[in-house]
Amino acid sequence: MPLLTSNPALPVARRRVALTSGLIATVVFLTAIAPLATDMYVPAFPRVAGDLSASATQVQLTLTTFFVGMALGQLIGGPVSDQRGRRRPLLAALVLMTVASIVCALTPSIGVMMVARLVQGFTGGWAMVIGRAIIVDLATGDRLVRVLNVIAGVGGVAPIAGPLLGAVILQLSHWRVSFWTVAAMGVAMLIAVLVAVPESLPPDKRHSGGLRAFAVAGRQVLANRRYVGYLLVTGSAMAALFAYVATSAFVLQSMNGMSPIAYSADFAANAAGMTVAALVAARLAGRVATRKVILVGQVAALAAGVVMLAGAWWFGTPLLLAVGCFFVLMTAQGLMIANGGALASAEVPEHPGTGSAVLGFVQWVAAGTIAPIAGLGGEHTAVPMALIMVGGAVLSMVGLLMLARGATTPQNILS
Repeated sequence: MPLLTSNPALPVARRRVALTSGLIATVVFLTAIAPLATDMYVPAFPRVAGDLSASATQVQLTLTTFFVGMALGQLIGGPVSDQRGRRRPLLAALVLMTVASIVCALTPSIGVMMVARLVQGFTGGWAMVIGRAIIVDLATGDRLVRVLNVIAGVGGVAPIAGPLLGAVILQLSHWRVSFWTVAAMGVAMLIAVLVAVPESLPPDKRHSGGLRAFAVAGRQVLANRRYVGYLLVTGSAMAALFAYVATSAFVLQSMNGMSPIAYSADFAANAAGMTVAALVAARLAGRVATRKVILVGQVAALAAGVVMLAGAWWFGTPLLLAVGCFFVLMTAQGLMIANGGALASAEVPEHPGTGSAVLGFVQWVAAGTIAPIAGLGGEHTAVPMALIMVGGAVLSMVGLLMLARGATTPQNILS
């Protein structure tokens, strides 16, 4: 258990909770909810459609409802935790997420699956945003940037393992086992929170509840020019990332004949590049200005998008070009997303839950919106996806430029 300050004379509400390795590991575990609940399930779409007598579009909607739930869960969970504290809402969310995963595993119809996936996404997003808010409660400055990059880096194992684990499950068993696996992980997360996560927000720092209080906090957060700039940095980067996630299988397999095994290996390599970049960014925190690190990622992402667009427009998206551009794009995200999120949170320390909620909401709305748009070219062209890659990098740069005239404060000294 984390240690409190050693002075027994301090009131419990004012004792400072330590940011322990166990707590950080638990938050890393919480960040695995989305990739595991998504990546293990996507390879099973054809079998799900057959077993539940559903169309491909209906099965695809179960992914959309998950993303909608994830966005709403983050938007609502953060402010609620600002009012009620972190620990109890987090435990409640994990219980409900586990139940929703069990319903998915037992679902008799695609309609039940859609509702259960919505609840699974909502409670998963709720848990993820509270985990992030706990870190913001306990760390500032260099340490906040470093810890959030470590979480992003280590958490990058989930997108690597997810599709591989899903493929193994499909090979050896039934698609429903994927949801039983997520349910088991929900139980493990619940135990980890009970053991390693104390209450990080004392009563004297909580905000009064109600819709009006949430609206006031939201206006205060969005009135911060620098916060909005970092919000644009991360939201645009997420859009480019999910353009890749939604279309890379078509580009590499359908258009270039890559085998499923080779595609899984390439997907894992790209996720590994993103993970390594995030860990490098963590090492650079306090040594190199974080905005410079973000800019390097933006330039790399823009270059990958421009080359990809040229290759798609004039040369039919050759395999080596696509593989190289995807790797550069994904690695660049490791320099942009966690860093931008850390600096956004540092701008609104008085509303850490609301700040994290708005950040998560924007990121997942971007993911859910961009994924179908990127696939408009179908299996025949990568031009729409490449345009989104370029547009995402450009908008992310615009977000960084918005910060040029922002006032410098103690909490954004790294920017």
